[in-house]
Amino acid sequence: MPQVRANGLDVGFEVVGDGPPLLLLHGASSGGRLDFGHQITRLSREFTCYLPDARGHGATRWDAADGFSYDWLLDDVVAFADALGLGAFHLLGFSMGGGTAVGVASRWPERVLTLVVMGISTEREPRASVARRLFDAERIKRETPDWAAVLDRRHDPVQGEGGWERLLPVIGDAIASQNLLGPAELRRVDAPALVVAGDRDPFAPVDHAWALKRQLRDARLLIVPDCGHEVMARRPGIVNEALAGFYRSTAAIAAARAERYASQHSAP
Repeated sequence: MPQVRANGLDVGFEVVGDGPPLLLLHGASSGGRLDFGHQITRLSREFTCYLPDARGHGATRWDAADGFSYDWLLDDVVAFADALGLGAFHLLGFSMGGGTAVGVASRWPERVLTLVVMGISTEREPRASVARRLFDAERIKRETPDWAAVLDRRHDPVQGEGGWERLLPVIGDAIASQNLLGPAELRRVDAPALVVAGDRDPFAPVDHAWALKRQLRDARLLIVPDCGHEVMARRPGIVNEALAGFYRSTAAIAAARAERYASQHSAP
């Protein structure tokens, strides 16, 4: 896996496809190909898909003993784009990556051509309570040893033994203490957006997804029936068709945004 130096990290990433840049941001404990495996083939026909590993995950080494902050993840994404020479880009994020994506779109709205977020809420609860239980490393090892073994294989080769055991609890703590985006910050997001949620998602209830959609300037909402958190994997057909329709309907707007960004940031 290639790496690029960004924000003090050696960020491991995968790149596939051809077309405008699309950054895909994975969820906690996961990776890009793991979360978006059912979408990459289709998306890579239209976009150059960049799948960076978040700090402390996969091939991007970070010791959780040195802390963890959602704000750092925002800076990581923009530094990653800068290191690869990407100006404006499409952005798609799931769960932790979705929270990162909407934060990036709020802080640097001119750089985001379109925004897709899945399985996120801008409210603290129930996310914090659910994460506190699911990210309990001792509970994982005790109750789901097979899952613990998967996490060992996924993260230990780069993060070192016990890397995920140190990381997940601090991510849970970060959720409980992170700065939440309010209406003023969300109104800064001016790119076309798609909010996706499963109707049984314990992290992001339907009413939270609806509220997020209403606070974004130009947003659509997809509620996937009979589905929990991992909508991309559980209902890939529905999600893929929704993504295709969204990108098709917003192509002209995205192209105009890309041209405007390029003209404003071209060398004199």
